[in-house]
Amino acid sequence: MAPAFRKFDYRTHNMYPAKMLRAAVLGSGLALAAAGGAQAGEYNLTVDEVTIDTGEFTRSGIGFNGASPGPVLRFKEGEDVTINVTNNLSEMTSVHWHGLILPYQQDGVPKISYPGIAPGETFTYRFPITQSGTYWFHSHSGFQEPDGAYGAIVIAPEDREPYRYDRDYVIQLADAHPHSGDRIMRNLKMMPDYYNRKQRTLFDFFDDASEKGVGPALDDRSDWGSMRMMPTDIEDLQGFTPLINGKGPGQNWTGLFKPGERVRLRFINSSAMTYFDIRIPGLKMTVVQADGNNVQPVVVDEFRIAVAETYDVIVQPQDDRPYTIYGESMGRTAYARGTLATQMGMASAVPELRKAPLLTMGDMAGHGGMDGMDHSAMGHGAKPAGEVDHAAMGHGTMPMAGMDHSKMDHSAMGGEKPMAGMDRSKMDHSAMGGEKPMAGMDQSKMDHAAMGHSMPADNGDADPFYAPGSGLTPTAADGGRFLSYADLKAQKPLYAHRPATREIELELTGNMERYIWSINGVKYADAEPIRLQYGERVRFKFVNTTMMTHPMHLHGMWSILDNGNGKWNPVKHVVSVAPATTVYMETEVDAPGEWAFHCHLSYHADSGMFRKVIVEGGPGDDTASAAATRGG
Repeated sequence: MAPAFRKFDYRTHNMYPAKMLRAAVLGSGLALAAAGGAQAGEYNLTVDEVTIDTGEFTRSGIGFNGASPGPVLRFKEGEDVTINVTNNLSEMTSVHWHGLILPYQQDGVPKISYPGIAPGETFTYRFPITQSGTYWFHSHSGFQEPDGAYGAIVIAPEDREPYRYDRDYVIQLADAHPHSGDRIMRNLKMMPDYYNRKQRTLFDFFDDASEKGVGPALDDRSDWGSMRMMPTDIEDLQGFTPLINGKGPGQNWTGLFKPGERVRLRFINSSAMTYFDIRIPGLKMTVVQADGNNVQPVVVDEFRIAVAETYDVIVQPQDDRPYTIYGESMGRTAYARGTLATQMGMASAVPELRKAPLLTMGDMAGHGGMDGMDHSAMGHGAKPAGEVDHAAMGHGTMPMAGMDHSKMDHSAMGGEKPMAGMDRSKMDHSAMGGEKPMAGMDQSKMDHAAMGHSMPADNGDADPFYAPGSGLTPTAADGGRFLSYADLKAQKPLYAHRPATREIELELTGNMERYIWSINGVKYADAEPIRLQYGERVRFKFVNTTMMTHPMHLHGMWSILDNGNGKWNPVKHVVSVAPATTVYMETEVDAPGEWAFHCHLSYHADSGMFRKVIVEGGPGDDTASAAATRGG
């Protein structure tokens, strides 16, 4: 049977088979009906120069099918899709299908998956849809994604959804900036605090001195000055306008509902650099999906969505009134705003931005007290809170306060700041393609329970994914419940729970002054690929020694976040790693080929926090079969 042609509907920004347009039920700005039934579909996308109007500024940008964001692509699990992408730009482009499991040649990463799409050319992607849920797509060329080249993907499951809802909206977040991506990168390289509009002033010093004394305030200023950084270095980029489905706060994207209906909101963070804290005052949100995978429902008042993550929530407004969808940037410098309403034109009160957080010395690579502890060890008896052995963690015994930063070798490994007390020259990061094996350990006999598998889900005040006391510790508005990674439990495990065959440590490193970001002190241009063997199960250990939060994204394979829930650990495509924390994830290596692995902050990835992953072997390969046997 010939594939159904997909027609772009500019009113809804959705892609439908032509035969389904008559049956589509249109809501306010987004379609409510998902494509279904087709076993093959053909879609056409163009990459174009567009005009982006945020309501606060207008600029030229890049989009799909003449708009930014691009269309919502609606697939059906089990169908085979053909997507023709035509490049109408004067430069190379690409399209990456974020979170989709597909052959690596179709992944859309220039110089890894394929060369890219030249100006005037059309590249045809073909791959099966083997999953369901909420995902997105974007350019993986230069800074085209920050400049507007992104869109949403909604995949209907073969079977019935495990939860009920009456309406369905995509809420795609972005951080549009008046400057182009290339210009932003040049400015950050020239002056890393170029976009920091929250500089500390003399009056702030007086406030600190009044609160904690002149001596401690002077010491604190001296420590930050020695590192040439500021407590306000939470967001690399400020001065942006947050968008919901391409609309700024003043343009007020609106989705309609009838009182009592259950409304599914598919949140996608397509920002270049911005984490958002999401809440809908007056409504509880039931989280039902994370990164496209169903989770056991969690009722929350607020959640933080990292760059490139997706969360699906269900709300049930009972009253005939508007509700504000509100997303504060993590640094409290801007907010996204939309509305759920019973009729167009309605609006509700918009909350004020909360007080901006400040980084603490505990965020500075974990050298200052409890904030630097390995939080993955919390909850399974290794050491109670407050009894942290920093020497055993490679941080040395010298606390941050009083440290003579002038004697630290910041030039080592390309300008990255080494972890205190650690001789990097003796660290063998080249072994196993940049991986660090566990010295002296028979990995087949590893006690994974001691590494976080047995950590109870209820950790009380000890959240292993946010540093307690940190300026970045999330706090829900009005004392409500804030979603933690520890709350996420898979509804149905995707893989059998088994021990990992080996561990790879990835230290997240950087130098803010020079605006260099890297992994294990080595930027991408100088790094060897990470080599994995088809059939093995690899445990990745992220050690964040920087003051920034990094959303780490592995292409082509699922990331099983170890949040202490054992076989119910959630499956994701992005794992966010907060400052001064250690987070584990595991991967079933089931996709041969070459893949990208990187921080999804656009300017961090471009600056070097990026790796190529090569999966060797495959079905029928003797080496792969042996690896699978070792993995059990």
